[in-house]
Amino acid sequence: MKFSNYKRWTVSIATFCVLIAVWEIAVRKYGLFEYILPPPSDVAGYIWNSTIDGTLPAAIWVTIKRLLMGYAIGLGIGIPVGMLCSRFNFFKDTVGLLALGLQALPSVCWVPLAIMWFGQEESAMLFVVVMGTVWSMILATEHGVKNIPPIYLRAARTMGSSGMHTWIKVILPAAFPSILGGMKQGWAFAWRSLMAAEIYVTILTGFGLGQLLHYGRELMEMNQVIGVMCVVIMIGLVVDKVMFSPLEAHLRKKWGISKD
Repeated sequence: MKFSNYKRWTVSIATFCVLIAVWEIAVRKYGLFEYILPPPSDVAGYIWNSTIDGTLPAAIWVTIKRLLMGYAIGLGIGIPVGMLCSRFNFFKDTVGLLALGLQALPSVCWVPLAIMWFGQEESAMLFVVVMGTVWSMILATEHGVKNIPPIYLRAARTMGSSGMHTWIKVILPAAFPSILGGMKQGWAFAWRSLMAAEIYVTILTGFGLGQLLHYGRELMEMNQVIGVMCVVIMIGLVVDKVMFSPLEAHLRKKWGISKD
């Protein structure tokens, strides 16, 4: 890591530490926000205690497992269907149009339908996550394939490429920047969909972060609500930095637009 990156991380960490300190002092010493926000020390205490007793790690594992399964299925459906939409007008005018409309549908709208179809089962959660992922992937893949420079395909045909070889070796790599954008958006939508489902649906086979958030609200435990929200934010940041940021850096380097 370069010195400039260390400096940026230092500034970020210092800024958040100052904000947390101001928040703690404002609540503890001056009584500000005490009826709407708990002090950070109470939130940290909840996170620590629920980690020690295993409640929080178990909830994180249940939520991540549901999310990864649904997200993988959404990718597996969305990318091939997006390719079909970019290639055939029939799919574009039917599935593509449906995806364009359903992408704007709020994630929580899928929850009642999932309960009526699947009941209070894991399959209901899986359905909601897939619905939150697949439409973004279809549209991103279709957009990425359609915007490939035609010279790439002409060059590939000149060198003897055809059929699946062209799709796998030429079209997919060229469209991957757009697909990666769809993957990030699909992950965000899937995450929101799952949180909405876990808040409104109780499944006895596993209690996720959404259930902890819901029970914190029911019990008026504000430190639990804020603590779970902080955990959700941290998971999102870790996923972005570990999974998506390296891919984006690799693409920038590959296409020669990296600042490094």
